[in-house]
Amino acid sequence: MKKIIITAAALLCAAGMAFAQSKSLAEPNSEDMGTGSAASALREVSIEKFERDGAWNVHISPDAGVITARLFEGSPAAKEVLEEDKENEDLDTHVLGVKVQFFRRGVNSIYITAVRPLPIEGTTKTISVWVAGRNANHDMYVLVQDYFGHNYELYLGNLGFSGWKQMTVAVPPSPDGEHGIVQSSPYYGDKPGLRIVGFRIDCNPMLARGTYYIYFDDLRAVTDLFELQNRDEDDMPDNW
Repeated sequence: MKKIIITAAALLCAAGMAFAQSKSLAEPNSEDMGTGSAASALREVSIEKFERDGAWNVHISPDAGVITARLFEGSPAAKEVLEEDKENEDLDTHVLGVKVQFFRRGVNSIYITAVRPLPIEGTTKTISVWVAGRNANHDMYVLVQDYFGHNYELYLGNLGFSGWKQMTVAVPPSPDGEHGIVQSSPYYGDKPGLRIVGFRIDCNPMLARGTYYIYFDDLRAVTDLFELQNRDEDDMPDNW
């Protein structure tokens, strides 16, 4: 009887080992993989190069200080040019500079907003922008509008660094298509998208004094264009 039990146990262990080997993460079975792993077409696109006068507005509370903005010639040396922009590199020669003259220390925020919200096609995965933050311990957010026009803010990071830095934030997906940042809906049209409204800088009250400078260049996004690229040419658009 003991021999039978031991033999059965050995067979079960062997079967378990075989099962574990067939489910190895190192050798995935294509039949077990969901279609979502392949149903993506990620692409990095340029949203704004900060080359147009009057395209951005700046604001700070009149009680906190005076704010101005203008374009300057320049570019981050470490910035990699997108393949689609290599033929027009001479058109990307400016950055946006913002200057704030504080009246006094205090809690305040700086707003840098586009005259018109900047649309991103597809499903946005990340947003990035080159920033020269002047090593000030302020916090910066990117302001976005989702598919339904709801406003959200995403934390880009702290500005306590010198020189140029590419600041990047991931866009969290909606858990159910109804809550959070919703970028598409089968009930309200067929064109996914997100819009960038601008940026907000929450100033450290101890450092909000004197004059503060900050510069911006090359606002980009990594977006999934799978649905747009794989739509049949003869399909009817649901936008009427």
